[in-house]
Amino acid sequence: MKIHLTSLLLLVLLFSKINLAQPVAKIKKTDFKKDVEMVTDAGTFIIRLSDSTPIHRDNFIKLIKSKFYEGIAFHRVISGFMIQAGDEKSRDNADSTKFMRDYTLPAEFIPSLFHKKGVIAAARWGDDINPKRNSSGVQFYIVQGRVHTDFTLDSTETYRLKGRKLPETHRAVYKTLGGSPHLDQNYTIFGELVSGFDALDKIAATPTSGKAGGDKPLGSIKILKTKMVKRKSS
Repeated sequence: MKIHLTSLLLLVLLFSKINLAQPVAKIKKTDFKKDVEMVTDAGTFIIRLSDSTPIHRDNFIKLIKSKFYEGIAFHRVISGFMIQAGDEKSRDNADSTKFMRDYTLPAEFIPSLFHKKGVIAAARWGDDINPKRNSSGVQFYIVQGRVHTDFTLDSTETYRLKGRKLPETHRAVYKTLGGSPHLDQNYTIFGELVSGFDALDKIAATPTSGKAGGDKPLGSIKILKTKMVKRKSS
């Protein structure tokens, strides 16, 4: 499978098929009222998960509570697009015999959720071998994107979304905050940043190997600590 043809296919996965168990951490009802704190080499993300995509929300909470992401690096970074993590091979001295199988989750496409800057969504295999657009159970990306104009949004609707129109409320956000509208309704969004946009921009700006080298950062940027934290009042 070719993985560098389009921006969509840049999100396909490189993961193990070893058949080990999914995360076993248990969820408490109080977890649904908490945020995720993810400390990285570049700063800290506070992530608010969406109740509109409960399958992905619950799965991510289990992964956070089981400490799955600690020690994993952002293995694909594309400035003006997204940063991606979740590949177990990115750990230092990774032991493939201990890899967790990268299971899939059914897609949860919600029209009100769109790829504005700061959303977190599930990576997946490409449509050619994954027509149902099922998500990776472990790999995710955070959108940086770019600020758009009416012209670029019109072009996206025509050529990338096959004529599907973006809601005016979404267009307004894409023209101010920015994002990656061509991904809308193609990948499952399950949360967004409450804070940590500076860390997002810092990671997105890191030098990489470029498209030919899989857009791998030249220096390691790892997830150091993760936990559920009390949600602060907005």
